[in-house]
Amino acid sequence: MEYKDYYQILGIERGASEADIKKAYRKLAGKYHPDKPTGDEAKFKDLSEAYEVLSDKEKRAMYDQFGSNYQNGQHFDPPPGFEGMFGGGQAGGFSDFFESLFRGQGGFGGGGFGGGFGGQRYQQKGDDQVVKILVSLEDAVNGNERTLNLQVPQADARGQVVTRQKQIKVKIPAGIKQGQRIRLSGQGGAGFGGGPNGDLYLEIDLQSHPLYKVKDDDVLLDLPLTPWEAALGTKVQVPTLKGKVNLSIPAGTQSGSKLRIKGRGLGKTPGDQYVVVQIYTPAAQTEDAKAFYQQMAEKMPFNPRTHF
Repeated sequence: MEYKDYYQILGIERGASEADIKKAYRKLAGKYHPDKPTGDEAKFKDLSEAYEVLSDKEKRAMYDQFGSNYQNGQHFDPPPGFEGMFGGGQAGGFSDFFESLFRGQGGFGGGGFGGGFGGQRYQQKGDDQVVKILVSLEDAVNGNERTLNLQVPQADARGQVVTRQKQIKVKIPAGIKQGQRIRLSGQGGAGFGGGPNGDLYLEIDLQSHPLYKVKDDDVLLDLPLTPWEAALGTKVQVPTLKGKVNLSIPAGTQSGSKLRIKGRGLGKTPGDQYVVVQIYTPAAQTEDAKAFYQQMAEKMPFNPRTHF
């Protein structure tokens, strides 16, 4: 019988990874699937047979033991004792070459193709898809329901990856964080031959904010204070992602000091919000203002550089 080079059929190198094998198969199967305008049942059958072997570690290892000594189109005789080594039974719809090697190994032909090629409908689950979405910090903390217009990758009739626009409604759960995914079952790539659709995963990318910075589950906010507020102490209203709070500023607070507001950060078990004090000094733009600063220098002599 004729030897089949499964690597050549899928257009991959012999050292290809599992991910490379799957990618090559999906691309070619999408092009030659019998339900597609460009479908070719014979090619699709060869692709499915090649994938059946190379995607299974045990079958691939057995195939690789002798496959390097053959070229596609050569006459092939299985090694003594190789035929039927997995037991009795039929591989169901694959080539004589395949059956001579793996006859009897359980489960052939069932990998989403309707149990073989004997006139049955070919079925395959659609691709899972991942799309990044921008989410505001307010929505990440409080949750929200949004309507999204997404550019989703999809294989066309020729097996080429194109993008299409898709509008969906999605609930952003409260407490979601950077990099987490929302799974939308059955919203991914279309299945072949009546097979189920893949899933769509929305990967969260937190939007930058004009007031807050994010560090892990904590939120940081710069708080401007006047010199007299910092020196004498005061109470100020501070914004948080869950509304404003009153914050006491201790007397003698220095620029760069951090004050914690517990539980106003991100996550299902929320982190904290840290208020970072920034002391702003008004400019001496009038003669009276200059005189006032001069009085301060005389009445409150202070050198912050004594450690130099």
